[in-house]
Amino acid sequence: MAHRIYDRAGMRKVQKPLAGILASVALTAGALLAGSSLLWGDLYDVRWGYDGDVGPAHWGSLDPAFAACARGSEQSPVDLADAHSRIQPMIDFDYAARSAEIVNNGHTIQVNVAPGSGVIVDGVRYELLQFHFHRGSEHTVAGVRLPLELHLVHRSDEGALAVVGVLYREGASNQALAPIWELLPPEPDATVALPGTMDVAALLPDRRTTWRYRGSLTTPPCTESVSWLIMTEPMTLSAQQIATFAAIYDGNYRPVQSLNDRLLGRDDR
Repeated sequence: MAHRIYDRAGMRKVQKPLAGILASVALTAGALLAGSSLLWGDLYDVRWGYDGDVGPAHWGSLDPAFAACARGSEQSPVDLADAHSRIQPMIDFDYAARSAEIVNNGHTIQVNVAPGSGVIVDGVRYELLQFHFHRGSEHTVAGVRLPLELHLVHRSDEGALAVVGVLYREGASNQALAPIWELLPPEPDATVALPGTMDVAALLPDRRTTWRYRGSLTTPPCTESVSWLIMTEPMTLSAQQIATFAAIYDGNYRPVQSLNDRLLGRDDR
């Protein structure tokens, strides 16, 4: 299977076997994260984006593999409103300081994290692969779109996906993100090693309650059966930090999708 990489203008830049792509995704720790440096949609020979005829409204028709983007019944993101309040089992966050690299993958800024961190949800452990950002937030809160959203992407040994979301409002400068923001690569296909280690736990709010629902990837192929766990307490970013990210990617979010008959739960303990 060939893999084609496009820049933000949609021009093809590189073509090489998928095996070569996966083999090149190595962190300083020497561990491979099979494909985690790329969004899932980048593993297909098709151009997609957030504008015009390749934007979210057209994803479902760009490739047969993207059909769920148009016809799926459990799509993400959603509006976080009218949730059913319930006590839910707490998530066990097993995050540790790890080496990491920052990647501009042509759709967002993504940070690949060396193995050894994860979450345990309902007795199942999910390994943290990477985290990335959307400007503005993909999930809205009672119709309000926040300036930024963080997605921490995890995968179980069986291949199931769990995504922890963190919403950001404008306020005080975010010190946990400051080392990343100092090195944001402005051009697609650029990779920068993060000096030292990344304290992933510092990205989370003190209060670990969540909204939870069953959803999908928010990028093509929009695969469903993804467990979403979104922190109810937002973090802050300064106006300058927001502007710095927006200068590279602005509007890289998918509009909210219908909740349909799914249950949106909120832990208010």
